[in-house]
Amino acid sequence: MAERLASTRQRIRSAAESAGRAENEITLVVVTKNHPAQLAIDLFALGERDFGENRDQEVAPKALEVAEAVGSAEIAGYEWHFVGQLQTNKVRSVLQYASKIHSLDRDSLLKELCKGILQRQEQMPSYELGVFIQLNLTDDPGRGGIAPHQLREFAEKTQGKSGLNVLGVMGVASLDGPAEKDFESIAQASGLLQQIVPTAKFISAGMSEDFELAIGFGATHLRIGTAITGKRLQTP
Repeated sequence: MAERLASTRQRIRSAAESAGRAENEITLVVVTKNHPAQLAIDLFALGERDFGENRDQEVAPKALEVAEAVGSAEIAGYEWHFVGQLQTNKVRSVLQYASKIHSLDRDSLLKELCKGILQRQEQMPSYELGVFIQLNLTDDPGRGGIAPHQLREFAEKTQGKSGLNVLGVMGVASLDGPAEKDFESIAQASGLLQQIVPTAKFISAGMSEDFELAIGFGATHLRIGTAITGKRLQTP
């Protein structure tokens, strides 16, 4: 795994250089889903500090195990990123460990996140949650995400919410068409969002198969799993 991690880091460095960007603009989120907590512990020992998961029932106990091994996130300086579709009934649990949510995509989830943030602020007044607004780049309205033409309206609803820090947009390139088209759409959506939320300059895009291309379109947060972790050990 150390070799795969080093190779991925080098590919990120090269892609950033080719795009005229600085490597330190890019955050590598290693997706550890379907792997045991020990993998995240090993990654921590290798210097990684950002870990991605997509199912609360898996990551909640994993986060506790990692904290017991390396220390709490607040003390040890690592972060859990929730990168999957988030059910509203899982919000309270997810907010116990995740500092960033990459899949804000509907009014009901926004409402529940704001409620959860206020509850956390009762114990920690300075508590803040970072969120990415997820885009739906398909023609299927049943897929998770906000249609790009609805982004402005939805983004305006996030304004003035205590403790909610809108970081940017998240998107997944389609497997059915040219990824360049989707990454361009994500970049355009990012520009639109910044008209409403000037500080929302981050883009969560790019996975194991396409992260180098995503870097060329401005991705700042890469969600990379198998290219680093290898074959997953558990089934969903």
